[in-house]
Amino acid sequence: MNRRHYHLSLYILVPFIFTGISLLSAIGTYWISLSLVQSGTEAVWPLRLWGIGIGTLTFLCGLVLAWLILKPVKKFIQEAESLSILPASRAPHTAHKSTDELRHFSEVFEQVSEFLTQVESKELFPEIVGQSKVMRGLFHQILRVAPTDSTVLITGESGTGKELVANAICEHSPRKGRPFVKLNCVAIPDGLLESELFGHEKGAFTGATSLKLGKFEMADRGTIFLDEIADMPRATQAKVLRALQEREFERVGGNRSIKIDVRIIAASNKNLMKMVEEGRFREDLYYRLNVVSLNLPSLRNRKEDIPLLAEYFLGKTSNSANLSPAASEVLLSYSWPGNVRELQNTLERAAVMAEDVILPAHLPLQITGRLLPGSRGKQELSEEEMSSIDDRLREMERGMIIEALKKAGGVQVKAAQLLGISPRSLLHRVKKHSIDTGALKKLQIL
Repeated sequence: MNRRHYHLSLYILVPFIFTGISLLSAIGTYWISLSLVQSGTEAVWPLRLWGIGIGTLTFLCGLVLAWLILKPVKKFIQEAESLSILPASRAPHTAHKSTDELRHFSEVFEQVSEFLTQVESKELFPEIVGQSKVMRGLFHQILRVAPTDSTVLITGESGTGKELVANAICEHSPRKGRPFVKLNCVAIPDGLLESELFGHEKGAFTGATSLKLGKFEMADRGTIFLDEIADMPRATQAKVLRALQEREFERVGGNRSIKIDVRIIAASNKNLMKMVEEGRFREDLYYRLNVVSLNLPSLRNRKEDIPLLAEYFLGKTSNSANLSPAASEVLLSYSWPGNVRELQNTLERAAVMAEDVILPAHLPLQITGRLLPGSRGKQELSEEEMSSIDDRLREMERGMIIEALKKAGGVQVKAAQLLGISPRSLLHRVKKHSIDTGALKKLQIL
């Protein structure tokens, strides 16, 4: 026989208990006072005993309720801290402050919530590397817009990952598993773009030897992603607008309307509103595309994701190069005008140039130029300098090793720590560059 379970909200249970106690107190006080008046006695000790009893009962009820409520909370806090979920720099600081326990609970819940959102982001969006607050906000927007059929306009600088976001929207939409057709509008010549989008009939123009299906027709019941839509010719924009409004189009050279059920996701790295004002983009098409707008943050606005991105990209390289702390600091201080794509190319190049550890010397000069002593910033290099880049890198690496050995008094273990590499790696580099460590020690003694 199944037992019934009744669940009462604490918002009802706690006020109900204390209201009951207050009513009990009032009724008891009334009857005791009435009895004393009727008996004609002036004794007040019954009222005092009643007051002490009610106070004790109220205290015990409050204590039991606090214990029942806070016991699971404290257990959760202790288990969370034992699992090292909280940042080590903050958890010990408030862990034993009983005078500010509620504040400590609030901090723990905030950090656990942040940790869970990071885990959720990693599980739901494995292809998009990023756990910063701004990226988690973007993931939340994707989850909100993905289940709908609304047209989405993705904006952001070049290299921020607009295609990855379009893929994520498709993966979390009801159209998952159906056709997902991509087209880069800038990669197709103007004369062929209309044919690519809507297809053409046989004999529609010179070279049209057979019927060709367009991207819209191929994406029927699915999703089409139009990348760099700002570069679409105005004549083609008008036909795309009709396809959006009427959900139908005609092939080039055809006279039969073809019905489609397609969700459109567009992307641009240009300011479409400014292009509308300049007359270079159709205003009506802009508003039809901009139903839901997602703006991707630039890498310089989410630099806390750079270590994660670096680990991800280096893990995909053929060699097992690691990023030294010094090189990591250089990457964090750079503005990254090319965003994630520039970071990926930089790390792939550095992994080829390095042996096992990537040092600042292995990074491009436009990144290290304003950080390395004696550099000339963003000045252009001559052909002679460009042709001897390997020699320059070797000189820079040798100079950094010598400088570290000088600071370490010739002690290679300490110098390796300063450079963020292993002693074995330092020994290999010392031999490669023929550095006389004994002479450096003598200089320190002198």
